[in-house]
Amino acid sequence: MTIQLVDAAKFFKDLPHQREAWEWLQTAIPKSVIEEFGTRYRTEKKTKDINNWDGVYAAAKRAGAKFPECVCAQWALESGWGQHFSGTWNAFGLKGSGSAVNTQEFINNTWITINASFIDFPDLETCIYYLVDRWYKDFGRFKGVNRATNRNQCAQLLVAEGYATDPNYSSKLQQIMDRQSMSAPQKIEDITGFNPWSPFPHKVTPNITYGELTLNQEARRFNKKYQCATALELCEFLEKARTHFGNKPLIITSASRPEPINSQVGGAKNSEHTYSEPDKGAVDFYIDGVNTYALQDWCSENWPYSVGYGAKRGFVHIGIRPGRNKIRWDY
Repeated sequence: MTIQLVDAAKFFKDLPHQREAWEWLQTAIPKSVIEEFGTRYRTEKKTKDINNWDGVYAAAKRAGAKFPECVCAQWALESGWGQHFSGTWNAFGLKGSGSAVNTQEFINNTWITINASFIDFPDLETCIYYLVDRWYKDFGRFKGVNRATNRNQCAQLLVAEGYATDPNYSSKLQQIMDRQSMSAPQKIEDITGFNPWSPFPHKVTPNITYGELTLNQEARRFNKKYQCATALELCEFLEKARTHFGNKPLIITSASRPEPINSQVGGAKNSEHTYSEPDKGAVDFYIDGVNTYALQDWCSENWPYSVGYGAKRGFVHIGIRPGRNKIRWDY
């Protein structure tokens, strides 16, 4: 009896006899052939080429997603626009045997941190096909979300079918899809300037991205243009600090913390980190290899507004609050 390896891979269910057969084949094939197969099977360039909205859209469409823009929104939300993967090339938080990573789950109306195992994939396209095959198409007794009549219903069905525990997951996907389907003039603005709808890899200043200000989390994204203006002013000062201390890597530990995130992480009430009104915002940071007390002294001397002395905790806080008063305090 002959068998096509493509069919064997397609219908692999990790059953004991299937795994035994694959393990036997692994030892029977010459190492040079396996290496050549690996090179052809996972091409780094191919993965990098599709790790963007248009690339994911095209791959999702090839895989058979009825609403590939919903797959793209999941990619943007789960991976921070392709910047962070839960497992190797796992852009969708798909759980299974692979990499162990801490993740947040919404259980019994509370956000908790758990350690979970996420599947490792050979490339991003394989991950996309896996997602579409198991969640968008009918899979076993499961009715896929391709049964939706529009993209918003597709997002809602993902939550209804248990894909995510976040009760706001579908609305977040819808917001991302809506932003991406904006009119052409708005998209041009997104390319040429920093605004709430900019993708997380967008550079606010030459060395600081939007994603660094938001920890690549959609829940921390700005929603007002004045927030972007405040963040830009703060980032411009951070660039001056970076230059002064020899252009060493600058690490942002906290910036945008809208409610309820600010309360969840123990932030002060009405914190500057909430960016909740014009001329209000903050960034906590340090510079790799630079004495934090020296950085703190420099910021206190050169930043005219809020400075929180957090050097003993490993960071410096710079901020702005309405009125732009000069304020100094210890943590």
